[in-house]
Amino acid sequence: MTAEIQEAAAVGTATWIVNPYLHYEESRIYNPLSDRALVAGEGAYARFREFERDGVGDDSLVRDGWIVRSGADLSRNYRLKIVSLETVTTCNQKCYFCPVSIAPREDEEMPTELFERIVGELTEWRDTIDGVFLQSYNEPTIDRRFVDHCRTLFDAKLPVCVLSNGSGLTPKKADALVAAGRLRYLCINLSTLDEERYERDRGENHVKVVMRNIDYAKNLALADEMRIIVLGSGDDEHRQNFEAVRDRYAGSRFDVQQHLTVDRGAWHLEVGKKAVARVGRLAGCELIGSRPLQHLHITATGDCILCCQDYDENYVVGHLKSQSVREVLEGDSMARMRRMAYGVEDSPEDFICRSCVFAITR
Repeated sequence: MTAEIQEAAAVGTATWIVNPYLHYEESRIYNPLSDRALVAGEGAYARFREFERDGVGDDSLVRDGWIVRSGADLSRNYRLKIVSLETVTTCNQKCYFCPVSIAPREDEEMPTELFERIVGELTEWRDTIDGVFLQSYNEPTIDRRFVDHCRTLFDAKLPVCVLSNGSGLTPKKADALVAAGRLRYLCINLSTLDEERYERDRGENHVKVVMRNIDYAKNLALADEMRIIVLGSGDDEHRQNFEAVRDRYAGSRFDVQQHLTVDRGAWHLEVGKKAVARVGRLAGCELIGSRPLQHLHITATGDCILCCQDYDENYVVGHLKSQSVREVLEGDSMARMRRMAYGVEDSPEDFICRSCVFAITR
């Protein structure tokens, strides 16, 4: 036991414990607050495991946040990596794998002044943000201000990411984006090339328009990373749809991938991957990092919610019409959600993380 730990123990000022916000894998331990990992075979990994076993550690484990003082409140700490910044609530499809197909929301539009203020505040985290996504459950490309919003983010030197069904990504908009800057990430959700299947799955027969738009964009330098996701249930039809899309866009800038649908947490849609009964206590989130510690989800009304799975907005953690981004990230509501998601504080039986496939338990 070294300096700082030994001194604290000697005078009874601290008991050192493992950071409760760590993620454990078979041979890797990840700290979402520092975005660092300990990997089996490395000295720091062995020292951490020794502390777990014998209570013997060193200053580096303290300095790097692997062990902390007992009673330390880390729930106001975060590392902002992903922002979902929804500008309109409107979607022009009703996909079977989305709550919009069951309970479409009222049309809302974020005022441009609010959007620009939020973007300005987000520049404070420019060094840690991996992407600002212009959507939640909406279709961002049908917003008449879509290209203008991208320009605002480009000017702020923030990485712009777009998830889209492709219906509104017209050749004109594609050209305007190329002229304005370059997206960090563009992902098109295209479940099939078959017209009948497409309309069945999405409630609208947009496939010809979508294919026209993708065909135009497929060789443009629109984004650093361009991807087409083929969603489905993993059956033969899903495989056939994936192969057809993959073959059509082989050799283009688009990387075509096959993904399973999920049931959207508390909504329990009758699709895809579902959460099993939760055994043990909640111990975090593994949905693209950690939603409570690394993400900020902003609705078109300026409200902030815990997670994109919270379609009904039952877990509002802040209001950007009256608060700053920093006030939301470091506020009481967000801190409490982090404690509950990581089992630091007991959560209600109906807490959203308890019914989510991406929740970690121990």
